[in-house]
Amino acid sequence: MTVFASLRASATLMPARCIPAGLALALLSVFASPIQAGEGHDHGDTPAVANANGPQRLPDGSVFLPKPAQRQLGVRTVLTVAAALPRSVELNARVLMDPNAGGKVQALNAGRLEPGPNGLPELGQSVRKGQVLAYVQASAAPLELAGQQAQLAELRAAQALADKRLARLTELADTVPRKELEAAQSEVQSLAARVAALTGGVAAREALIAPVSGVIAAAQAVAGQVVDARELVFEIVDPARLRIEALAYDPALALDIASATLAVGEQRVPLRFLGTAHSLREQALPLSFGAQGAALGALAVGQPVRVFVQRRSQVQGVAVPVTALLKNPANQNIVWVKAAPERFAPRVVTVEPLDGVQVAITAGLSAGERVATQGATLINQVR
Repeated sequence: MTVFASLRASATLMPARCIPAGLALALLSVFASPIQAGEGHDHGDTPAVANANGPQRLPDGSVFLPKPAQRQLGVRTVLTVAAALPRSVELNARVLMDPNAGGKVQALNAGRLEPGPNGLPELGQSVRKGQVLAYVQASAAPLELAGQQAQLAELRAAQALADKRLARLTELADTVPRKELEAAQSEVQSLAARVAALTGGVAAREALIAPVSGVIAAAQAVAGQVVDARELVFEIVDPARLRIEALAYDPALALDIASATLAVGEQRVPLRFLGTAHSLREQALPLSFGAQGAALGALAVGQPVRVFVQRRSQVQGVAVPVTALLKNPANQNIVWVKAAPERFAPRVVTVEPLDGVQVAITAGLSAGERVATQGATLINQVR
């Protein structure tokens, strides 16, 4: 039995009037003070003190977020407004080159590549229409080249004889008929033209010229490279003018298009509907859209994108930015509504696509409420 247990037992057995005053005060101080384990025998447990002034998740699921924390997290809200919004459909699409603003540079004949006047262009370099990008030195088989050179030697010999004959007839111009002199002159001119044509064919050098103004989107050119006929060497596009091809699995959608948009980051690019194909591709109907704008510079030819097509029919709802839409642990779509100056409440909503930058909330949110748009992800992480 420990000392404290023996003291407690003796205190319970002795009458209260028999306990001296000093002993009573000592017992009260012992029993009133907390009993701690000896050094090395404690479990390191320290009482947790909750910070009532910091961000915290309340029992009802809402989040208490003081004003200093809101400024630190960059929380921003918008006031919702109810309106008639178009019904939208999200389609998979890809970026294509505008045939009127882009072009391909191909070699007409096989040969060896040589740099142009300013060297070979680099990827992303701006070029202008008519600029010489490179040269292709035509190549020929040895036997074919030998035959051309032999034919060229014969023509030059014939041209030399024709020049001498023309010189003699010119000295005897008063005694020879004029038609013989004209025939000699014509023969000399014909032989000179044939020699020039054959000489150009033997040492031909094809110039690769930019068909349009734009930037180099693809380049498969190295100095000294041997290319085949019709091989693609450069591809030029205008980054501010592109084509977007979307695939619609509902053929009736092509007859119910009011407008279309493309989301490039946080920017919304309006699209111009050009037409639809009359043959299916991969069980879908291709829809062609035209796009213009500086924001298209962030896209590349062949890149997959999403196109939002707005129908003519409308739905009543509230438009909020896409950044305001989050998921709760139950994988439901929620937004954080500012219920009080320092309190945000989650709200389960029903959404529909709108334009890629905004979504339409059709249920779960009323007009006039403030929805967190910036910093909503950080609010959702508060525990």
